[in-house]
Amino acid sequence: MSVIPKWEDRASHTDELIKATLRATDPKLAVQRYLRREDDVMWVEEDSYHLTDFRRVLLVGCGKASVAMAEAVEGILGDFITGGLVLTKYGHSRPLGRIKVMEAGHPVPDASGVAATHQLLEFVGLTTPEDLIILLISGGSSALLTMPAEGVSLTELQGINLDLLHSGATISQINTVRKHLSQVKGGNLARRLFPARSAVLVLSDVVGNDLDVIASGPMSPDPTTFDAAWETIENLGLQSNLSRGVNNLLRRGIRGEVRETPKRTDPVFEKVQTVIVGDNRSAVNAAIKWAGTSGFDARLLRTSLRGEARVVGREIVVHDLAQSSIGRQPRDRPLLFSLGGETTVTVRGDGKGGRNQELALAAAIGLNDIGLARTRLVCFATDGGDGVTEAAGAVADSDTVIRAARLGLDAKEHLVRNDSFHFFDALGDLITTGPTGTNVNDLVAAFFYG
Repeated sequence: MSVIPKWEDRASHTDELIKATLRATDPKLAVQRYLRREDDVMWVEEDSYHLTDFRRVLLVGCGKASVAMAEAVEGILGDFITGGLVLTKYGHSRPLGRIKVMEAGHPVPDASGVAATHQLLEFVGLTTPEDLIILLISGGSSALLTMPAEGVSLTELQGINLDLLHSGATISQINTVRKHLSQVKGGNLARRLFPARSAVLVLSDVVGNDLDVIASGPMSPDPTTFDAAWETIENLGLQSNLSRGVNNLLRRGIRGEVRETPKRTDPVFEKVQTVIVGDNRSAVNAAIKWAGTSGFDARLLRTSLRGEARVVGREIVVHDLAQSSIGRQPRDRPLLFSLGGETTVTVRGDGKGGRNQELALAAAIGLNDIGLARTRLVCFATDGGDGVTEAAGAVADSDTVIRAARLGLDAKEHLVRNDSFHFFDALGDLITTGPTGTNVNDLVAAFFYG
C-alpha cells in the first residue's frame, strides 16, 4: 500500500519535484532525442545531411542552455565538427572539447555580448552552399546575441531593453521592438548565414513556441514590421523615453529607408531546417509524472500562463484552487495541480524580485485572504534565475502571510513595492538552484493536501 503524502513533508516534496522537473528538461537529452548520426550521415528528425559532402561543419549557438546542447552535439558528431562557438550567460559556461564558450550579460545586453556576436560572425565568415551550420538556440539569446542596428549605440539599446522589461510588456512585444533594432534578430542571422545549409535546434522558452519570438527569431521569418514596433512602443507609453538613435531608426524604417526584416517568402529560409527539441510542456509533464508516482492525484491545469504575475498568482488561488470542483470534493489522496508558462512584472516600486517570486507573493496573500488551508504553491524559473535575483523563485504556503507578520513583514506592502525577494528571503522560502543549464519557461506546482 502506497504512503499518502503528508503536509508535514511538503519541503521534501518540493525538492523532489524540482529535481524531477530539471532532469526531464535536460538540454543534452533533448538534443539526443532529435539528432543522431549513422556513420557519416547526420539525421535531424527526418532530414539527412551527408557530413563528408560539406567543406565545413560548424557548430554555433547562443542561450542559457547552449553549452549543454553543444556538449550533446559534440558527443554525437565528434571529429566531423570543424569547430564551433557558443555564447551563454555569465555563470552558465563550462569547458567543451572542440567548441569555444563565451559569456555575456542577460537580461540586458552588454559589450561582451556585442563582442561575442561579432566574433561568432567572424568565425563563420563567408559561407558557401558547401557549408553546414548547426545552430543551437535557447532562452536568453535575445539579450546575448547582440549587434545593434546602424545608428543605435549599445547604451541606447540597453536603455530601451530596460524600459521594455520594466513596462510589463509580453515577450512578443519586447521582441517585436528588439528585432527592428538589431542586425542579427528577426531573420537577419539567416540572411548572414545564407547560402550555407543550417540545421537549427531550439529549446523553447516562449509560451506557444512561436519561432519568430524565441530568441527574437534570428533564423525565422519575421511577421512584424517597423510599424508594429512603433505601435508597441506607443501602446506601452514608452515613446517619450526613446533615445535619438532608436527614435530615428524606427521612423526611418517606417518610411522605408531601412531594410525590413526578412519575411516568409525570402529564399534564405529555403536553406534552413528548424526543430524544437524541448519546451515548457516537458517540465509540466515531468511534474505530473513525479506527482503520480509519489502518491498525489496529479492534474494538468494549463501550459499557457501569461499576464501580470501579481494577477496570475491570485487567480490561481481564487479560481484554479478555491473555486475548483476538484478541490472541494473529498479525496483519498492530496492533489497536485501543474501549470506552466511565463508571466510578466510591471515595475512600479523600488524593491527587488522576479516574476515567480511576485506570483508566489500574490498567491500567498490570496491563500490568506480566502483561508485556503494546507496548500503550497511552488513557483520557479527552470533556468534557475528569476528576474535580477539569485533565486529561481519562491514557495507560498497557507501560513506564509501569518509567519511574515510575526517578523514584522507586511505582505501587501512588499507586493506594492515589487519587493518579493526580501520578503521570501526573510522567511527562508526562496528557491535557489543556481544555473540549471536549461530554460523552458516557468513552472507553478500547487500542492493541495486537504
